[in-house]
Amino acid sequence: MAFSRRVAQWQRAEGRHTLPWQNTHDPYRIWLSEIMLQQTQVATVIPYYERFLAQFPTVADLAVADEEAVMALWAGLGYYTRARNLHACARRIMSDWGGRFPPTAAEIETLPGIGRSTAAAIAAFAYGERSPILDGNVKRVFARHFGIEGDPSKRAVEQRMWAIAQAEVPPEGPEAADEMRRYTQGLMDLGATLCTRGDPDCGQCPVRDTCVALREARQHELPTPRVRKAVPERHTRMLVIEKAGEVLLQRRPSPGIWGGLWSLPEFDDGDALAACRVLGVAPAETVRLPTFSHTFTHFRLHVEPWHVQAGPVALKDGAGNPPQIWMPTAEVEGAALPAPVKKLLQGLFRRGGLL
Repeated sequence: MAFSRRVAQWQRAEGRHTLPWQNTHDPYRIWLSEIMLQQTQVATVIPYYERFLAQFPTVADLAVADEEAVMALWAGLGYYTRARNLHACARRIMSDWGGRFPPTAAEIETLPGIGRSTAAAIAAFAYGERSPILDGNVKRVFARHFGIEGDPSKRAVEQRMWAIAQAEVPPEGPEAADEMRRYTQGLMDLGATLCTRGDPDCGQCPVRDTCVALREARQHELPTPRVRKAVPERHTRMLVIEKAGEVLLQRRPSPGIWGGLWSLPEFDDGDALAACRVLGVAPAETVRLPTFSHTFTHFRLHVEPWHVQAGPVALKDGAGNPPQIWMPTAEVEGAALPAPVKKLLQGLFRRGGLL
């Protein structure tokens, strides 16, 4: 029996069927889930997905939304470029496609923030198109099952995997659309639930009889791990400037880390008092808070926060300074803030402040 048929049959019987973005052919909902699931666990995505749909139930609703509202709903999910691309993509669909999602993977791939595999997944689930996917989980399944050597992130290895992905697509026929949906979901389910990174459950795998890695006892060697580089360390200082129940925030530049979100003012050199004066804030009292760290994909950031009770304030707007606002501390919970910054402020203000 063909590889694709075995995967599809297993998905019907044993795969996941109750995720909130399943059992629909609506390309908007499918697209939203695929973008959110990039480098993010299913359990983390579900509440964000449900809140996002409640606020923006259609692509038209998302297209006319204010970017700050979009970023606020995305805050904490990470990889914020995804949210900006999502917003831009919705507007492109309205302006260039009359509010209808493009009907093919090739056309979907022309939209902002959508690559080949994501476009294929959307086209498969929404339209039953026979276009192969190749996300991280699928690369792991293919590397083990077909015995593919080499780092999957390398171009030559990835091209070989794409060739296999194309060759294994279910054949044309009267049930091809449903078979393609089952097969695509089955590959995702297989990688997420059985052919996992650390402890694959080979005994339950529907394609174990033809798996090269299982036959050669190489499940923990494949896929070939990439060479790990030392994670760079970065340091910054943040100012939690509080005055009359409000906290001073600045909008982060885009692109860049936390791009487009409101965050705390930062400074690299000098002391907190000098940094406050640069902003136009006369500090009445300052307290250094415990340093915390946050790990990004390519580096680790160490933050030294300072809590400042402001005296007289004459903010220096313009002249290259980022947009600034005074936000009531009670509104921090729902604001578009980076997750570690929001956690810091919530802990601080739930205790009624430290000063």
